[in-house]
Amino acid sequence: MTKVVITDEAEVKASVVQYSGPEHRRMAHEVMAAALEKAGVAFDAVSYVVATGYGRMNVPFADKQMTELSCHARGVANAFPNVRLAIDVGGQDAKALSIKEGKLVDFVMNDKCAAGTGRFLEVIARVLGLKIEDLGDISSRAQTAVSISSTCTVFAEQEVATRLSEGSSVESIIAGLHESIATRVVRMAKKLKVEPDVVFTGGVAKNSGVVKAIEKQLGIPVLVPVDPLLTGAIGAALLGRDADKQAAAQGATIQRSDRRLKETTFFN
Repeated sequence: MTKVVITDEAEVKASVVQYSGPEHRRMAHEVMAAALEKAGVAFDAVSYVVATGYGRMNVPFADKQMTELSCHARGVANAFPNVRLAIDVGGQDAKALSIKEGKLVDFVMNDKCAAGTGRFLEVIARVLGLKIEDLGDISSRAQTAVSISSTCTVFAEQEVATRLSEGSSVESIIAGLHESIATRVVRMAKKLKVEPDVVFTGGVAKNSGVVKAIEKQLGIPVLVPVDPLLTGAIGAALLGRDADKQAAAQGATIQRSDRRLKETTFFN
């Protein structure tokens, strides 16, 4: 997903989220143009632009590129000032961030395998003929959770087919998948110190079944932002605002990128 957040001194003025597609530079321009229109501001009025995430180098109009770890930490701490552990599970990776006084202290990350990520859920939802956004509600109706032991997405897909042939209900299979994801995520998170407040972000945090499974395994409540998809983008916007303020306080001039919003592609 490609996300844009425009913020001022007090609040988020506009946000846009769209599927990235194959041409990241084209999408960066499209979502930025949509956010500017939504906020009712001209691009020249935006004081600072920070790009983050896997595609941050494909945002030609960014003034600075920053790692998603720093941006997630800033975004989470802004929404939950007492956060000590942030768990982020997106479409490509899962990570846990240790945060103290709003700053990133340590982290662990799994970006080598789709298991335990949103992609894992997408694949299984497709096998079951379900919408990924419905998985949480469906799993809440399960009487039991069927064990899904495979740690590989491909093998888990085969295991789900086997469970269906054995007569297991779709509800119990999905509940088992949520337990499986929670087990991987919690095992990763426990490499850091687990203590309240724990915040869960990323697209998978929209799945109530995964949230409940993680809470059960951690043994403590888990907080979820209003829109867990936007945490990193909000953090990037806030870090941009911080940099602009610091430069102004020091009387420095920020070197900004070319602010033209013209349609481009990675290929030309």
